[in-house]
Amino acid sequence: MKKSFARSAALATLALVAACATPSQRGTEVTRFHLGQAIPAQAINVEPADPEREGSLEFRQYASIVAQQLATMGFTETGLEEAEMIAVIDVERGTREEVARRSPFTIGIGGGSFGRRTGVGVGTSFGVGGSRGGEVDVTELSVALKRRSEGTIVWEGTATRATEPGEESPAAIVEMLAAALFQGFPGESGRTITVE
Repeated sequence: MKKSFARSAALATLALVAACATPSQRGTEVTRFHLGQAIPAQAINVEPADPEREGSLEFRQYASIVAQQLATMGFTETGLEEAEMIAVIDVERGTREEVARRSPFTIGIGGGSFGRRTGVGVGTSFGVGGSRGGEVDVTELSVALKRRSEGTIVWEGTATRATEPGEESPAAIVEMLAAALFQGFPGESGRTITVE
């Protein structure tokens, strides 16, 4: 309950920040949760939160971006059977109403569920701040690291960024999100920060 409240508070904070700043002034909002234990670099497999996206070019592009960030920390992307650690990723876009309706982010630390679709992540587009009639795009990248053998999630985080419509390509935005999400890995658990 407390962690779900923290998620709601983080989204509310983002909306307030977006209302009084242009997209170019906004940073990336990052929230991370972990068990407070060391997560050694190791072989890792990247998979989508939604299995139906596995073969899509869009997912492969985002997976490559996340894998590159993990590689800077010493992780090595490999096939599923060779990897004990799995990175489950999700990137989505939607409307403000969809965010309220889906609200799929639930904390899975300690063996719980990782969102309603075994994944997290919401992207939004809502009319606060910015130009072009007040619309800004909000993109969210969510990643969970879990042990394949037992399914235990050991780290999870979400990074959200607002941009002008068409200001950046989706891939460029996800690159910014991934860099912010893994900055100072594993990061402080349960705290939302802004990364410029």
